[in-house]
Amino acid sequence: MISRLRGAPAGRTLDGLVVDVGGVGYLVAATPSALRLGEGVSEVTLETYLHVREDVLQLYGFADAAERELFVQLLGVNGIGPKVALAVVSSAPAAELRRAIVVGDPARFQAIPGIGKKTAERIVLELKEKLASEDVVALPSLPGAPTSAHVVARDALVELGYSVIEAETALAATDPELPPEERVREALKGAAAA
Repeated sequence: MISRLRGAPAGRTLDGLVVDVGGVGYLVAATPSALRLGEGVSEVTLETYLHVREDVLQLYGFADAAERELFVQLLGVNGIGPKVALAVVSSAPAAELRRAIVVGDPARFQAIPGIGKKTAERIVLELKEKLASEDVVALPSLPGAPTSAHVVARDALVELGYSVIEAETALAATDPELPPEERVREALKGAAAA
């Protein structure tokens, strides 16, 4: 299995990056964060996953091991293939997606194009125990504390009349490190400017 590539970015496609490793160009379907790694540099290192089918060998690329690990876990969910798993991992930072799974937030996944209610619920149901047992997510310790700043911001936009998908799209354009109220302000400013 090819688990990492290091080489020169040699080109881009709509959803991938060509990495030249020793004169061989590997086409890697990549997350947005992995694509950003290849911008303006002479060498890039990507964590990869090689998906093998009878008729295709496809490389998927990630900015770090956490993205790849979540991708592999998603492949273990019934009905999730590599394209859908890549869409999920591409939608937000891996830690945020893990948090959504552990706290039981299927709405977070329904906002991703191609993910319906049943698939979102299946992702949460099938991965919740695995992720909680791995202790990979730091949850707030105070009872009644918000489970995720992202969920708080999204729910605020939904209360203001946005659909879950519209709220997720608006929040994707904001800095995830900001407090929820600032993210809501930025999302509203972005919507007003559009």
